[in-house]
Amino acid sequence: MNLVQKTRDESVDAESLARRLEALARFLRVADPYLPDGELVAAHTLVERASGRLTLSLEHTVVALAGSTGSGKSSLFNALARFKLSPVGVRRPTTGTAHAVVWGPLEPANRLLDWIGVLPRQRFVRESALDGDDEATLRGLILLDLPDFDSIERAHQLEVDRLLGLVDQIVWVVDPQKYGDRVLHRAYLSQFSTHAGVTIVVLNQADRLTPGDTEVVRNDLVRLLEEDGLTGAPVIATSAKQPGMLSDLRSALESTVANRQAALRRLAADLDVVGDELGAMIGPPAAEDEVDRATVRQLSDALADSAGVPAVADSTAAAYRHRAAAATGWPLVRGLRRLRPDPLRKLHLAEPVKTDSVSTDVVPRTSVPEADAAQKSAVSLTVRAVAARAAAPLPEVWSPALNSAARSKAADLPDALDRAVAQTDLGLEKPPAWWRGVGILQWVLLATATAGLSWLILGYALVALGLPEVDGPTVGVVPLPTLLLLSGLVGGLLLWLLLKPVIEAGARRARRRAELRLRAAVTEVGRGYVVAPVREVLNAYAQAREALSIVRAE
Repeated sequence: MNLVQKTRDESVDAESLARRLEALARFLRVADPYLPDGELVAAHTLVERASGRLTLSLEHTVVALAGSTGSGKSSLFNALARFKLSPVGVRRPTTGTAHAVVWGPLEPANRLLDWIGVLPRQRFVRESALDGDDEATLRGLILLDLPDFDSIERAHQLEVDRLLGLVDQIVWVVDPQKYGDRVLHRAYLSQFSTHAGVTIVVLNQADRLTPGDTEVVRNDLVRLLEEDGLTGAPVIATSAKQPGMLSDLRSALESTVANRQAALRRLAADLDVVGDELGAMIGPPAAEDEVDRATVRQLSDALADSAGVPAVADSTAAAYRHRAAAATGWPLVRGLRRLRPDPLRKLHLAEPVKTDSVSTDVVPRTSVPEADAAQKSAVSLTVRAVAARAAAPLPEVWSPALNSAARSKAADLPDALDRAVAQTDLGLEKPPAWWRGVGILQWVLLATATAGLSWLILGYALVALGLPEVDGPTVGVVPLPTLLLLSGLVGGLLLWLLLKPVIEAGARRARRRAELRLRAAVTEVGRGYVVAPVREVLNAYAQAREALSIVRAE
């Protein structure tokens, strides 16, 4: 037994077939939202057809006789049934509907024939196929006579194509004159190249040839079938007019009926075809994490510019200086400084908006300047870069889905970025403790200068009123009131000058801290609104890839 014949005789495990079909259904569930509908029609059709066929009788085997006009297909059908059931014609079209004969009771086969679409009036039965009867070996066979595939009626051709997709086994009937018909080989036989296990080719009307010519034609037909990919498919010479020349075909049908494997082999072969077609849509594993590493930084930079992060960070530094001066400056000048607007308040960012993950509160918009055209263009380019980076190792058919996913929330990005900026704690809510200490010291120095000034004014008043002058204490040669006034004024000025570098350093730290927090918030927006949808597609791709490996039994 050669390898082809051995493969033909191998049984298909029903449980393994069911796992492959379930994997195909899972592939469609995860890939359907992302792949073009036209690419998945065959897979959807197979899942639906397999579900229908496996829920119906596996005790019956549906075999179709298919052929062209004049091939003797209907005559062969009648000869196998051993009484005239299907009309025989020599002109096209003869009939546009299929005829069926059932070996055994009709009732158990009716649901299967309903599913196939054979009209009740075109159903016949060989109820004599009982144990001990010469037809008993074919009990469970449903034999169909299909319309001619080369019919001039388009509806007949469509009916043939539909039925060929539903039957368990196909018997192609050819005649010595047209066995090499290009339409037969290109449009049909070559399309069933993976179905050699459920294909029989009959060289009918062989009684018109001599035994030598029959062998020559048969060998040429075998050669053509090998070119079609149907290596190993049986080629049987028959004649409807010579009952003795039907024995080989009848034996082949009896073997098919006996092992109850035709339906499973047909579905397994269809799965192989669909699996190979879908294989072009699946490539290497999806690199989900690589999207983050390679592109999120670039995306974050573009989103940060669009959200005005640099401007907000600069305003944070300015607000730090403004508030530090108001808290630690000379008290008499503080009031004037407070008249100047706080840089963050101008942006409506004086305090972060606090919301939780389930809050439905409306977050007020900030006054951060809207992104300009260049910034919007940069965001658009980086969003496309995320999709392109993710799609690079994948088959081209996934690129549109990844591009759509990356842009799916683009319209919501501006509001999301503004909300993220508004909710970010910029680190200025709680002032440093030393501001309060310096502020108190400034008030002490002001009080000291005020006390010295008051003392001096009191002395000048006494002199002006002609009252005796009061000799006050001195520090060295400097009167104490004068010393108090000068030390309070000079001390306050020197303290402020000494604190300016400290405040400037604090402003720089505040800017860096604010920028880091803002960028982190913006990055989360990018992950949620751009990267997450892309990763959903990549996750679907990974699941589809895993499912397809089961479909293809890899």
